[in-house]
Formats: sequence, C-alpha cells, structure tokens
Amino acid sequence: MRIFLTGATGYIGSAVLDALVRGGHDVTTLVRDNEKARRVAKRGAIPVIGNLADPESFHGSAEAQDGYVHAAFDHASGRGPGIEKNALEAILAAAKRPRTNASTAPAKRVLVYTSGVWVLGKSPDPVAEGAPVNPIPMAAFRAVHEQLVLDGASDNIRTVVVRPVYGGGHGLVGDLFKAASNGLVRVVGDGNNHWPLVYDRDLADLYARLVANADASGIYHANDEGDERVNDIVAAIKPYVPARPGVRYVPIEEARAKMGPFADALALDQLVRSPRARALGWSPSLHSVAGNAARLLEEWRAARN
Repeated sequence: MRIFLTGATGYIGSAVLDALVRGGHDVTTLVRDNEKARRVAKRGAIPVIGNLADPESFHGSAEAQDGYVHAAFDHASGRGPGIEKNALEAILAAAKRPRTNASTAPAKRVLVYTSGVWVLGKSPDPVAEGAPVNPIPMAAFRAVHEQLVLDGASDNIRTVVVRPVYGGGHGLVGDLFKAASNGLVRVVGDGNNHWPLVYDRDLADLYARLVANADASGIYHANDEGDERVNDIVAAIKPYVPARPGVRYVPIEEARAKMGPFADALALDQLVRSPRARALGWSPSLHSVAGNAARLLEEWRAARN
C-alpha cells in the first residue's frame, strides 16, 4: 500500500515508519525540514517537506495515497488541538477523492489516528475498547478528534483509532530514566497508580496490522497489560543508574501548580485491556517495563548519543 505518515521522526511515528517499511509499504512522510527529510529517506521513506499547520503543503501528496497514519502533534505552538483538527479534516477530504491507481489499490482507504488512553480518565478497574470516555482536561480534544475520525468512515474509507500510552524507553518512561540518571525522581501522588504502557516496537506492529487488515476499524487499545505501578517502574530502574536516585513524592496540588494539567495525567490510575487488538493476532513481545528496565535504559541511552 501507499501510506502517508505524519510524525515520522517522533516517538511513535518513527517506530511506525520502520514497521511499515518492513511490511513492504511505500511510505510518504510529512517532515518540516531538509535535515528530517534526509533522516527518513535513509530509513526507506519518501519525504515531503511541509507543515501540519498548513494542509495546503501536503494535500497533493495525501491525495495519492491508499492509507494514512496520523502520529504527529504540534506541542510547540500552543495551538496543537486546532492544528490537529484541521489536519485530520484535510486528510479525510483527501481520502474521499478518487484514486489514480484504483484498479490495484485496496477496496477501501484507511485512516489510523493516534489518540491515547487518557481519554478514558481514571479507571482503577480494567476497561476495554468499548468503555465510555471520561477524558482528563488535557485529553478532552482527543475524544472529540476520535469521533471526527470515526464519523469519517464510509463505503470507501475505514477509520481506526489507536489508544496507546508512551512506554518503552521513551515518553513517560524515558522521563523516569532521565530523572533517575540525574539523581532525583519526582513522582506525582503516592506512586501506587498504574500506568498502562507499551513498547514502541510492539505498538508499531499493531499499526502495521491495522493498516494491512481490511476488516480492522474502530477503536483499539495498545498496552502490554502489565498493570505496573509507577513505584514498580522506579524501583526497577534504580539498580541500573550510576548512583541510586532519591524519590520525592509530590502532592497533586503542588504538581498542578508547577506542571498544570499534565500533573493529572501522571497521577492517573488506569488498568486497560486490549481485546480487539489481541483479536488481530497482536501480542506484545515485552510484557513488563519493570522486568526489562536494564534493556530499555540502554536503548534510551543509545538514542541520546
């Protein structure tokens, strides 16, 4: 398939790019500059220089595709939700236009949108893909965009929503690695809350399956179901950094004053299940971040060099 990918140099998108290339897909990636274009080209992608905030910069390339994976988000401008909404609308519009390779293309185009489990809110009891959304404030826009994508399904387009939490050696876990290496880990709350995590390569494998499976549509959770507490992960990291780090537990009100709404995300207690993803044959290779702390820490260090 011909796939248009956003976020190819980011945490999720870079892993997805590798998985799609391994799967034999022709991947066109949206990048901001020549340096990033060279990076993705070395990994087998066709770069298109443009900007998520300017749909005109990529609409021509998007119209030529059989599928779309949206894994980008503009954190820097302060206008991320609005930029994402406009980009999704532009991608859906491109997906509705006739294709030049209709005789060899899949029957339906596919759009895969990257959301996140924070749209579920607090979930101390296990929740699957059919659970109602109850987003924390910073994820409220995700729930709206999920519905925008799902409502875009038609006889010619199948739409998919993936809900991961950043795990592996990057994202939230990468932040813990950095803090532990610097000698002090700050934990919001008491640390007994559960983070539903997933290794980036396992997550990318799910994306590749969703793109390739003509029957895949709707919402899919992506996590290893390890049900690990923040305290478990921090304890597992401690033996593998040069000096044993201290841990400071930050009350939620203090954390909110310093970090804003992100504090509530870090304090969420969530047990998440992925039955729809597993029904596709998806099975994470890493079933525990804490159990693989040494390996993931080395990956994190290598990525920083």
